[in-house]
Amino acid sequence: MISVYKTIEEELVSMDKIEEGCWVSVTRPTSEELARLQEETGIDIDDLRAPLDDEERSRVEIEDHYNMILVDIPSLDEKDRYVTIPLGIFMTKEQIVTVCLEESPVLKAFENKRVREFYTFKKTRFVFQILYRNATSYLRYLRIIDRKSEQIEEKLHISQKNSELIELLELEKSLVYFTTSLRSNEVVLEKLLRTEKVRKYPEDEDLLEDVIIENKQAIEMANIYSGILSGTMDAFASVISNNLNIVMKFLATVTIVLSIPTMIASFFGMNFDNIPLGHAPYGFYTIIILTLVVSLVVAFFFRKKDLF
Repeated sequence: MISVYKTIEEELVSMDKIEEGCWVSVTRPTSEELARLQEETGIDIDDLRAPLDDEERSRVEIEDHYNMILVDIPSLDEKDRYVTIPLGIFMTKEQIVTVCLEESPVLKAFENKRVREFYTFKKTRFVFQILYRNATSYLRYLRIIDRKSEQIEEKLHISQKNSELIELLELEKSLVYFTTSLRSNEVVLEKLLRTEKVRKYPEDEDLLEDVIIENKQAIEMANIYSGILSGTMDAFASVISNNLNIVMKFLATVTIVLSIPTMIASFFGMNFDNIPLGHAPYGFYTIIILTLVVSLVVAFFFRKKDLF
């Protein structure tokens, strides 16, 4: 899908065709749409396909007629897991083109006019504003992950199942994805700061420096949360294992205590003529009381050893 926007008299207006000073937002494009983009913008078709590859690395490429910036942005997959996907930003002499696999809150904020001082014809500032929104999106997702991990920890305090640990593992995997993508984005941002071919005004450089600071903060937060989550998983895995050992110890103790009446009943249930108390008037009750006493003594012994 191709959407075209342009700032006219400080208002973002949807356009029917691509023209100078506009922003072309491309989401899940077809082969025909990519061919149209190549024809109307002059961007190489292979570069347009690059953001559509999940495994594509973040980078900056300076071409003769356009610049390509490829970064990773946070997203939710179909199973509500936190992942990262590529976002391609192309700066031509006439337009800004963004290409992404799916709709992103990073770009939706611009489409819904929630970003102040946003103009499609100020291409460099627009690119840096996208990168800034991306860095803040990472921070927002990281806070959500932290809150979810705290909720799972509360469940683990009263649970002996593995489902919560699996949820924590999924969050830890998301933090690994985030950390890797943020570090790749950091390289891109540092290169943009040093690249003279990307035209920058003083206020744009300040904005780029703010983006770098936000990105570094996101990296630190991801590392901290990842360390906490890893330690929490190890601790609760040990707790679950220890709880299982306690249950097994309790069941083994109960089994020993219950085996005493079975063993005594087996002895006195043998088919012999001279069984002790076999012909006594109260032999049965005597054996029952004896069995109960022995069982209580053994149970009391195990209780003193803290096995119950």
